Amino acid sequence: MSSNTRPFDWPGLMRAGMQGLGLTPAEFWALTPAELLLMLGEPGGAAPMGRAGLEALAARFPDHKDTSDG
Repeated sequence: MSSNTRPFDWPGLMRAGMQGLGLTPAEFWALTPAELLLMLGEPGGAAPMGRAGLEALAARFPDHKDTSDG
């Protein structure tokens, strides 16, 4: 380990996930690091999609009705 590398704070993350967020151990360990950071409110992440973004996405990829008899 280099001198500028800090050990990963597993106990702190586990406390934040299980005590702070109320996750079960299985739920905690099933999360990706990105999901856990999002749930913890890590600053600097991408903002959630707003109404305008959703409407632009729906216009780009419209739903199509299935007209076949199946």
